[in-house]
Amino acid sequence: MNVEIKDYPQLRQICWNRHDNAVVDGADALALYERNWRFVDQDAITRREKALVKLLADKFGNGCLLVA
Repeated sequence: MNVEIKDYPQLRQICWNRHDNAVVDGADALALYERNWRFVDQDAITRREKALVKLLADKFGNGCLLVA
């Protein structure tokens, strides 16, 4: 599973140092969300991006999103 960073605003924010057209695999996307969750704007995250995070957690994180 590949994730285009530009399609998800909060992921784009936490991947500020990557090219706009960058693509990451699903496991890497989940790791990016988990490591940088404190920078994700909970009020601004879209339903589509929430669904992506849930899908990534289900598929690559045994249903768990490991954030503090």
